[in-house]
Amino acid sequence: MSFKDQVVVITGASSGIGKALAEEFAKRGAHVVLGARQYFTLCEITAALEAQYQVKALAVQADVSREEDCAMLIKQAILTFGKIDVLINNAGLSMRALFSDVDLSVLKNLMDVNFWGTVYCTKYALPEILKSKGSVVGVSSIAGYRGLPGRTGYSSSKFAMNGFMESLRTELLKTGVHVMVACPGFTTSNIRVAALAKDGSAHGETSMEEGKMMTAEAVAILICDGIASRKRTLIMTGQGKLAVWMNKLFPKFTDKKVFQLFAKEKNPLIK
Repeated sequence: MSFKDQVVVITGASSGIGKALAEEFAKRGAHVVLGARQYFTLCEITAALEAQYQVKALAVQADVSREEDCAMLIKQAILTFGKIDVLINNAGLSMRALFSDVDLSVLKNLMDVNFWGTVYCTKYALPEILKSKGSVVGVSSIAGYRGLPGRTGYSSSKFAMNGFMESLRTELLKTGVHVMVACPGFTTSNIRVAALAKDGSAHGETSMEEGKMMTAEAVAILICDGIASRKRTLIMTGQGKLAVWMNKLFPKFTDKKVFQLFAKEKNPLIK
């Protein structure tokens, strides 16, 4: 599907999946509004997209944990383009620490970004999306279906996102608005490097083998195709689909398998 002349708002757009989404939508003819904290990086990305794909791109500095920033992101999109067709709540933060060790501020930080960021942006964009009968997308995770060790805050925030999106979808069932939850598998991105340690500092290194993961570009293509097909849920890997179904059917067995998987991390938290 061509997204020609549609307006797509993407949070967390300065790197990883968000940046790849911006390029994929621009490639398909959409005008893009990119939100993130790294304003200069966003400006570089928007300039490159406009030059390469002859679309309009807008950079807006926004920290999605701040309601006023989310309101301004949406306001700038409407002032510039007059409409919003697609909102992709992609901004996300991860963690790596055992609950017994972690400072509770880390969990609050993750909830503010991953859950409240989605709520804030959706709240302010929804009136326009109702007009366009467009799409609201939450980039979630398998961690939103299955709790992962060392990621209590991350899993909690993604479970919350999934519940919010499901409730919203049901409320909007007869409005023509499309609501999709997209769940990539492990993806090559900056999220594990930027993941918070027990004291709230960034880890600065990945705990997994990045070379065997999906690329952000592959994830972006699947999300764009999923929006075009107006899919309800998009679980992108066989491992992810298996984890969701195994957790429903054989939860005790899945506890053991997840433990074994995360015990194989670099410098594992559980042994």
